[in-house]
Amino acid sequence: MIRSRRLVHAAVGGVVVLSCTVLTAPAQAAPRADEPAGTVRLVTEKRVTVDYPWAGASGFQYRPGSTSVTTVDYPDAVPPAHAGPDDLATGTDVVNTRDGQRVVQKHRSTGVTATVTIPSGQAFRAAAGWSVLTMDGAGALHVLRTVDGTTVDTPVTGFPTGARPVLYRTGGSVGRLAIVHTLDGRTSVGLVDLSDGRFRTYVTGDTATPQLAFNDRWLVADWQAIRVDSEPGTEPIALTGTDAQLEAVVGDQLLIGNPDFVLGGTEAALTARSLVTGASTTVLTSSFGGIGPTLDGGALATAGPSGLDWNIHRITPDGSGGLTTAKVAEVPAAATGVQGLAVAGGELFLYGATPGASLRYSGFQLDAAGRPDGPQTRRSPALSPSTCLTGDAACPQLEALGDGRVSHLWTSATGEESVVNVGLDTSTVITEPTDGDAAGRIGAGSGRYVLYNGGSGKQRVVDFPHAATAGETTLTRDRTATAVWGQTLWAPGGTKGQVTGRNLKTGTTTTITTGAPCTPTDIQAVNTWLYWSCGSSAGVYDRATARKITVPADLGPARLADGFLLRENRTTHELLLTDFHTGTATTRTLVELPATDQNTGGSNGRWAVDRFGGPVAYLNGTYGEVSIVPSGVPTSPLAQMEAQVHSPSVIGRSFPWSPVWQLNKPSTWTLTLTNASGKIVRTLTGSSTGAAVRPAWDGTTDSGGGTTGGTYTWKLTAHPRDGQGPDLTLSGTMTLG
Repeated sequence: MIRSRRLVHAAVGGVVVLSCTVLTAPAQAAPRADEPAGTVRLVTEKRVTVDYPWAGASGFQYRPGSTSVTTVDYPDAVPPAHAGPDDLATGTDVVNTRDGQRVVQKHRSTGVTATVTIPSGQAFRAAAGWSVLTMDGAGALHVLRTVDGTTVDTPVTGFPTGARPVLYRTGGSVGRLAIVHTLDGRTSVGLVDLSDGRFRTYVTGDTATPQLAFNDRWLVADWQAIRVDSEPGTEPIALTGTDAQLEAVVGDQLLIGNPDFVLGGTEAALTARSLVTGASTTVLTSSFGGIGPTLDGGALATAGPSGLDWNIHRITPDGSGGLTTAKVAEVPAAATGVQGLAVAGGELFLYGATPGASLRYSGFQLDAAGRPDGPQTRRSPALSPSTCLTGDAACPQLEALGDGRVSHLWTSATGEESVVNVGLDTSTVITEPTDGDAAGRIGAGSGRYVLYNGGSGKQRVVDFPHAATAGETTLTRDRTATAVWGQTLWAPGGTKGQVTGRNLKTGTTTTITTGAPCTPTDIQAVNTWLYWSCGSSAGVYDRATARKITVPADLGPARLADGFLLRENRTTHELLLTDFHTGTATTRTLVELPATDQNTGGSNGRWAVDRFGGPVAYLNGTYGEVSIVPSGVPTSPLAQMEAQVHSPSVIGRSFPWSPVWQLNKPSTWTLTLTNASGKIVRTLTGSSTGAAVRPAWDGTTDSGGGTTGGTYTWKLTAHPRDGQGPDLTLSGTMTLG
């Protein structure tokens, strides 16, 4: 449940990309752009079916969907001492390329080539290894092969008189080729021996287009199995059929996959059935599409939980009647459009399409320099789309909160809005209705608090505390220019130029004289910085030093970050950064955005900035792609914005003590618990979630023993992940039991 609007209008022609790629520059980087720290592309989680134009002993080619072909070489392939048409077994590594009446054959491992010339009056039908199958004008079949540079024609013998071939199929063999044929209303399947042209019919059934799979040991067709070397007249063995497909025969194992129907909540699997004992085993879970034999008697199969982890596996006999599997390639996922972006606490959130009609937040972790540091990961459950408001260019409305979570507005079918909170796992959605309000905006938010500006003229502060199962409106007031940072709500004071901060927990207030010549129409807060705007004039007040800094006010909405201001010039498409951390404002062009993107949403539409000491992210004009660029502005020292430290009555592995310290930028941390005797009983370490420290103590000691009730002193030491500024040390007590 979320609003939906495509922000980048670009043709996609089946683009295939990696989910996280560090590039030196975006596809449409402007000449005056700062160098990006990296680029990521949002990709769909949908798993695509692949096909294999060729699969042999040294490698294979695969094609996902309708995209281009990719070649993969096996690193352990050993070329034979000799390869050529005189040794049919070496054909397992031969690629056949037809050009009219010529078939060029190349052995990939050795480079040996041969050319088969199809005689006039014959037509190409199939090729396997060093052999080419043709048919002449009278319907007779031929096997062609090069001998000493000359094409030798071997007529196929034993093919039933009057039979009509309807299908030619290669399998896990270069010594045999399957032909499905019809005669007197019956369909049969047989194999032609490519060494001497002899044909033998093995299976006759009632299926017009029977499934089949074979290698040099077995032929399975129409769920009937027979040994290739069985005596003439031997009847095939009837197998119990399923709704799945016969995919390949590897050794003595029949691979079965791609069922017609899979129960909801389950995944299709690739299974194997022994043609000797009848025993069944699971070869690969979550496997479908892209399953097929290789010329050397093995098979390839796709498997994985999603398009973010979709891989091709090689399946070979293990020497004892079973099978072995090895991952040999990762299938890149297809790009999907970015419909919203936000960055906070060292994580980039991208909102876009997932399989079906759903939408989802995906996350990319960034290192201290703003570089992508890991793959695309799910950051929410699937979310239902909702209609945007008319003229709502910056839709969806979203705000990354710096604690691993992101909030957005959801509009019901009746137009009523709710504030939604997601991000800490892939299943939880927490909401807070706005009592029928609509046409609103998210004004600000950090940590547990989100500011909602309703179309009714009312303003709400929604609280999403730790472990809550629903949000709570903690304050309702008339709508004004307002900001939320930590646990303080900043709003215009009683006289021009004044801004009053209200502690949302205690209700106490603090009034600041900013020097604004008016009642501000826009207020933003980050750390000790307070930004105000009167439309024609704007400034920043530094609460730490009482400095009043004038900043530009000649453009549209601005976004305050730690020590700088970000604005977009919609005429020149420049993203302008004003650095004021020294007390003097200096403006430069950070990046020139693509002119092709006509979205007018501004912040969180086509660009976003990490207010928690991190970089700037923007749509660079390539479908599904976002570039990240550092601000170059020093960050503030580590500081606590808000904390939720409670005293539980009992704790354990299933219900640990889980305090939350909301800091102003990411950190690594150490937490010690000391008992009443002054002994440290437990030391915990970790990295912040966004900029929030979220430890969990199950009540055990460092040695694994239990603890007793009583008062414990905790000490938190946080080290800034960006290395700027000193460590932060906090301490306090909690009572257990």
